[in-house]
Amino acid sequence: MADTSATVQGLAVTDLAEEFGTPFFLYDADRLERDYREVRRLLHPGADLFFSLKANPNVSVCAVLGALGSGAEVSSLAELRTALWAGIAPQDVIFLGPGKTPREIEACVRTDLRAVVCESPAELRRLERAARDAGRTDVPVLLRINPDFTTKGSGLSMGGKPRQFGMDAGLLREQRHRLHELRHLRIRGFHAYMGTRFLRHEDIVHNTREILRLATELAAELDLPCELVDIGGGFGVAYFDNETDLDLPALAAGVDDVVGDFLQAHPGSRVICELGRYLTARCGTYVSRVLDVKESMGTRFAVTDGGTHHHMAAVGVGSFVKRNFPMRALTRPAGGEQPYTVTGPLCTPNDVLGKNVLLPPLEPGDLIGVERSGAYGPSASPGLFLSHGFPAEVMVRAGRAHLVRVRDTVEDLLSRQRLIPM
Repeated sequence: MADTSATVQGLAVTDLAEEFGTPFFLYDADRLERDYREVRRLLHPGADLFFSLKANPNVSVCAVLGALGSGAEVSSLAELRTALWAGIAPQDVIFLGPGKTPREIEACVRTDLRAVVCESPAELRRLERAARDAGRTDVPVLLRINPDFTTKGSGLSMGGKPRQFGMDAGLLREQRHRLHELRHLRIRGFHAYMGTRFLRHEDIVHNTREILRLATELAAELDLPCELVDIGGGFGVAYFDNETDLDLPALAAGVDDVVGDFLQAHPGSRVICELGRYLTARCGTYVSRVLDVKESMGTRFAVTDGGTHHHMAAVGVGSFVKRNFPMRALTRPAGGEQPYTVTGPLCTPNDVLGKNVLLPPLEPGDLIGVERSGAYGPSASPGLFLSHGFPAEVMVRAGRAHLVRVRDTVEDLLSRQRLIPM
């Protein structure tokens, strides 16, 4: 008996699994749109929302957000091509990353982006040469700051420590003369990113206030414009027990006050807020099929066809303590729940999607869904591990299911290899 809750926009997940096969990532475009619209409604109109493609670089996900008005933050040539393919205008794209290749720098110069985020004096010189060779005198640049202040509440803090990202504020001050010697770049402002997965709105308000304060101070000290400041983002999503989602109205109220004060002091300026996980996590479910149910030394296992190779974030590799993403049975009604360790098909004991997950009695063929899986699934997973390849991705929009990424086949995986003569 199928669980009637296992539907997306009226489509049964069991039918989608039959049509597209398992495992697969399932995206609900209605939820994606709803989460974007809610942030956009609450956030100050002087703050532009830019989707961070690193969270989910699927072109259809990007296209849905772009159609709603989102810009794009990209960090590779492929992500740049994806954003443009999705219909986002170059003027609504920023390119950042601490190790831009010559090809990427050339692409930044050729493409009329909103800004290139430069992360070192040497990178500024490389971009200046590329712009000169291309005959450009106006390539827009943001200077990425590695702030000297720290922050709390982040799953990954970026400030107050030596980092490969950006330039220390002190180093930037020493570059004042050289910054004014640039003839082919136009410095528009600053960028800073304090961390990811903040769940307390007070931390994000604090970060925003400090970033805008530092940008204002540096602009005055260096005699540079402050017409565009990227404050990062880091809006968190609750995955685990004892976590609570962000209070978005409280967050927006605090951030809006800070942004409003900054824009009043800098008429005509804009602020960029980068969001990745917050926009996409809740729209996605990782769907896998139970292959076997077994017991070992008193532990009940459900072995599925999905795991580490597709969803490392849920597996928790690299964490000291395994914590479970929200997970549910998609083909069984609630009742009679038992603790299962849900694993994947790989030959490693690390391939565990969930420990002691309470699920109704399972049988081979049942479907299990790992929820809040729309961010950092395929983009942060070793899809080639044990040569299984990446899964299909399916989006439901306006009541219709669309295959938005074709599953890797054995032929796909082998086609790029070359056998030496023997």
